[in-house]
Amino acid sequence: MPITADNFSNALIATAVAGFGATTIGALPAFFLRRLNDKLNNNLLSFAAGVMLAATIFSLLLPGIGRSKASGASVSSAVLQAIAFLCLGGFVLWAINELVPHDHFTKGHDGVTDLGKLRKIWLFVIAIAIHNFPEGLSVGVANGTGEFGTSFGATLGIGLQNIPEGLSVAIALQSQGYSRRYAFGVTALTGLVEIFGGLVGASVLLVSAAALPWALAFAGGAMLFIVSDEIIPETHRPGFENGATFALFVGFALMMFLDAVLA
Repeated sequence: MPITADNFSNALIATAVAGFGATTIGALPAFFLRRLNDKLNNNLLSFAAGVMLAATIFSLLLPGIGRSKASGASVSSAVLQAIAFLCLGGFVLWAINELVPHDHFTKGHDGVTDLGKLRKIWLFVIAIAIHNFPEGLSVGVANGTGEFGTSFGATLGIGLQNIPEGLSVAIALQSQGYSRRYAFGVTALTGLVEIFGGLVGASVLLVSAAALPWALAFAGGAMLFIVSDEIIPETHRPGFENGATFALFVGFALMMFLDAVLA
């Protein structure tokens, strides 16, 4: 049975709040700050990685396995299905990362090397969009479950990590020579990508709720790829490792606590 229209609407609203809303709020202090302390900026992103990692496990993978079991699958079958779609989600993000040209603030260029006349600012925007899409997908799918614990936990977790991420992105854009207003506008624009991700996730479930466990695991795989391939390497540069690890633990523990309490 497909999800209800109310769940679909809730998914889009939640994605707008967690994506566009939280990212925009996070970017606001960039109007008053010229730059962030490198270590603080690094720790904020590591905190976000911890939140995303916990949300992957507690708001996506475990609920997906639970849904499979509730629909009649055995424990081993439910877990194997989750693993398959977890890997598929990671593979899709890897393929996008390899094929689509984009620039990271620290790592530099990724993807194909034939950039044509694409402006550097759009290479940064594409990199952030690749990051934000699976977050929106996760919120959209989680809200499609209709379960308060899963939906609110994912929404709160993604929104929570988007606030420091929005600030970091806006400050990073300023460091590339863009004005404060322009950096704020571009950062807010990247938050809209999460709404698109939520629309895709909720639309899949609108067709068939049977795909929910697979969609949850797929979104989890996409999120896990972003944490492992993008955030952790950038935040564990020489001299930042200890603070980044501590911040990741804090983010993970906070999200785990919130998910357990809300459930």
